[in-house]
Amino acid sequence: MRLLPTLTTAHALFLDFDGTLTELAPRPEAVRVASGLVPTLSSLHTHLDGALAIVTGRPEADIDGFLAPLRLPQASEHGAQYRLGETSVLATAPPALDPVLRAAQDLASRHPGLLVETKRASVALHYRQAPQLEALCHDTLAHAMRQVEGVELLRGKCVFEVKPRGVHKGQAIVDFMTQPPFAGRTPVFVGDDVTDEAGFAAVQALGGWGIKVGEGPTMAQHRCMTSAALRGWLSSARTTLERER
Repeated sequence: MRLLPTLTTAHALFLDFDGTLTELAPRPEAVRVASGLVPTLSSLHTHLDGALAIVTGRPEADIDGFLAPLRLPQASEHGAQYRLGETSVLATAPPALDPVLRAAQDLASRHPGLLVETKRASVALHYRQAPQLEALCHDTLAHAMRQVEGVELLRGKCVFEVKPRGVHKGQAIVDFMTQPPFAGRTPVFVGDDVTDEAGFAAVQALGGWGIKVGEGPTMAQHRCMTSAALRGWLSSARTTLERER
């Protein structure tokens, strides 16, 4: 795994949120945004002429809340929803997830350590506070999703999510790279989870590079061991780009 390269004005930067820009928390709402992150992202967005986007499994409103007052281009819910300008658009029609939602909520009502997260196009079942229930969570959702057309089960860090089939971060990045201000640049994607591997594959197929945050197998060419170290790299990139202006 090679050292982190230098970010330049020729790059388009795509960033995951949880576990990448921020440390993971026991519950999604408990995430804390480090001091200085928002100004750093704002400066990078400016110096990259707008070619910086958040690519996340989170709903769009979550990211806007954490990064306020900054509103960045965003592919949310693993790419089910896009925002390139002021307007958000659905990349795919939301599936009818009522059977999955009922099953997840019923399971969570019997196990207080579980958390159900309802999004516009998916349902996530978090088991970070009850890791012994991993298999039960998986089997419950796998059974319920048989009643729904066009969905797949996504495994993340202590979470299972039922989402539209074929929707993933890699496709979101490919789509963004066809649009200004991203088109014609070299893409860079930073993520921490198995759900980010599709993003690494996409940027590398386009001649760019991926950065894996943390441990674990990955196809990314580069690695940064912690979110704090990644934020340090972003801050250094900000300083470098500001000097070039």
